[in-house]
Amino acid sequence: MALWFAALLGLVQGLTEFLPISSTAHLKITTALLGQSDASGAAFTAVIQLGSLAAVIVYFARDLFIDLPRAMFKDPTSPMGRLPILIVIGSIPVVIGGLLLKRHIEGPLRSLYVIAAAMVAVGAIMWLVDNRGAGERQMTDLGYTDALLIGLAQACALVPGTSRSGATICMCLALGMARPEAARFSFLLGIPALAGAGIFELKGLGAIPWTPVIIATIIAFFTSLASIAWLIRWLGTHHLTPFAIYRIIAGIIIAALVLAGVVAA
Repeated sequence: MALWFAALLGLVQGLTEFLPISSTAHLKITTALLGQSDASGAAFTAVIQLGSLAAVIVYFARDLFIDLPRAMFKDPTSPMGRLPILIVIGSIPVVIGGLLLKRHIEGPLRSLYVIAAAMVAVGAIMWLVDNRGAGERQMTDLGYTDALLIGLAQACALVPGTSRSGATICMCLALGMARPEAARFSFLLGIPALAGAGIFELKGLGAIPWTPVIIATIIAFFTSLASIAWLIRWLGTHHLTPFAIYRIIAGIIIAALVLAGVVAA
C-alpha cells in the first residue's frame, strides 16, 4: 500500500469515525474512486480504528481514569458508579453480532449497494428522530434496558454504511437524551467495540507492511480527537439534520456511481 494512500485513509477514518456519517462508507468509496485494492479493506479499517480508540481515551481521560473509578469505589450503585456496567451491557450485542456475522461483514455486506442503502435509510431515520426534539436525560439517568437498546443500535452498525455513532446517537435521542450527552455516551460505548475490532483484525492485514498501518493510525488519532471535540460542541447548539441530509445525498451519489459503472460495487 502506498504511503500517500495510507495517510489519506487515516485522514478519512479520523474525520468520519465519530461523525454520524459512517467511516466505513467513506473509506470504501475513497478506495473505489481511486482504483485501489480493497483486498484487506475490512481488516485495515478495523486496525486503524485503534487511532480513533486512542483519541476517545485521551479525550475522556478524566472520566475513564478519575471520575468513573472514584465513583465505582465510593458507591458502585450510584448513577456514575453504574456507568461502566452500562457500557459493558451495551457492548454485548456488538460482540455477539460481530462474531456471528464476521464472514458477511467482510464479504457481501461491503458492497457499495449495501452501503448506499444504509446511508440513505439511516439518514432518513436520523432526520425523523432528530426532528422529534432532544430530551434532557443525562448519561447518569440511563438504566440497564436503555444501555441494551443503545447496544442493539450499535450492533446494527456492523452493516457498513450505518455508522456506529449515528445509530447509537439516534437511539440515545429516541430515549430522551440531550444531544451532547447522547454523543458522549456513544463515544464511551464505542471504546470496547473499537478495541475489540482493531485487536481481533490485526491478523487479517495479510502482506500489508506495518509502515502504512502506523502512518494511517497516527493520522486517524489526531483527526479523531479534533472531530470528537467539534461534534460535542456542535450538538450543544445544533441539530443532526445536516448530517441526515448529507447521508441521503451521499447514498444516492454512491448508488448512481455504481449504476453508471464509474465504480464497481
